[in-house]
Amino acid sequence: MKKLLIIVMACYGLNARSQVNESRNFVQLYSDSVIHAQKIRLRPDFAGNWVLRADSRRVPMESIKFFNNEDGFFANTRKLNLFGVTSFAERIIDGKINLYQEVVYDPIPFEMDYYRFRDRRQQAVNTRMFYNKGTSDLKKVNYYNLRADLADNQKSLDLLEGYRKSMRTGTVMYVAAGAAIVASMVTLISGSGLRQNGTTFGNMPNYETKSYTGSFVLMGVGAGLGLGGFLVQRSGARDIERAVDAYNR
Repeated sequence: MKKLLIIVMACYGLNARSQVNESRNFVQLYSDSVIHAQKIRLRPDFAGNWVLRADSRRVPMESIKFFNNEDGFFANTRKLNLFGVTSFAERIIDGKINLYQEVVYDPIPFEMDYYRFRDRRQQAVNTRMFYNKGTSDLKKVNYYNLRADLADNQKSLDLLEGYRKSMRTGTVMYVAAGAAIVASMVTLISGSGLRQNGTTFGNMPNYETKSYTGSFVLMGVGAGLGLGGFLVQRSGARDIERAVDAYNR
């Protein structure tokens, strides 16, 4: 009985540890420890390195997993950066799947102890963003990651499949566009100058300007295919957001 009570208390403690009251300012570390504070401020130190302070306590940037203050909820993208540099992404969709977009720091005039984030306008969902479930580690938004995490929702999977088909179609159109433009340049260069068209009175050669119509037609076809590929992929990218929305309902 005593062992059972210890197990129950341990499970309760772990669950309570994972539940964070987001109405309060806090910093959650990769160790899952949570620091609550009245003020959470991001600012550079004297050496120009970014530091985060929870009230008077300095929190090492590399240890921060999430932090929440009056500006919003932010996640550290350090583990997904090529060189492991600490940067933060703001949560823009909160649900079973949380979506984040990266933001940059900006000083606030007349408030030199605080740096907010700049360019926080919500963007359309794209593969430069990040996501997670609950408080798990961030992942990059892409087809393969989302397919695994949305596997229990068929509608989301169908939308992701539509996204993949659009990306493939757009890629084929881009390749065809490149081939057409290269062909137009080749014909334009090889067909430049004058060509002899018979002789004039006195057996003098007669020259006429070569036609560039075919080259310009190929160039127009290439431009059209390139624009079409862009529009197809842009339209298909919306299926990622639709897939996330379907999962969060």
